Amino acid sequence: MEDFYTIQGEGFYQGSAAYFIRLGGCEVRCVWCDVKDSWDEAAHPKVDVKELATKAKASGSKIAVVTGGEPSMHNLASLTHELKLAGLRTHIETSGAYPLTGQWDWVCFSPKKFKPPHSSVPEKADELKVVIFHKTDFAWAEDFAKQVGSACELYLQPEWSKEKEILPLIIDYVKNHPQWKISLQVHKYMDVP
Repeated sequence: MEDFYTIQGEGFYQGSAAYFIRLGGCEVRCVWCDVKDSWDEAAHPKVDVKELATKAKASGSKIAVVTGGEPSMHNLASLTHELKLAGLRTHIETSGAYPLTGQWDWVCFSPKKFKPPHSSVPEKADELKVVIFHKTDFAWAEDFAKQVGSACELYLQPEWSKEKEILPLIIDYVKNHPQWKISLQVHKYMDVP
């Protein structure tokens, strides 16, 4: 769909320079999605993976983040191969709706209620990032925290349109459950993509 050099706005690598590769196609279709243009895979042209790796390398970034849409619906072996050849760290942001393909240095697993994740994904997560839309989502987040490895970073992130309502609940929750951290979409505050 698009690729660009920016600042990682969420999670463990928040604040780091990163080259984003946003893939078209998504069957998860979250109601709060802020890139609904990504849903229709056919609406976006195919781009050669070598070209993407060359652009990512030329940006000066050390990190390439593959996101979507839902990137796990694609076979990403050739893309990650080229990114690795270019000397880049490979990160993926995924709901885990499908098994992961490719070679990943960092897996940000962000499950969604709209399409359950594949059972193979939680154990591969370096970071679990759960979007909190309603107070019942805390229990849902805990269910996934039990499925990831003990070294996995745990993040709760308010859904953007309800941030003023949800963030105070997350703050209280993290104070009472300090194994969790708060993730905010700081790229939206900085007005960067």
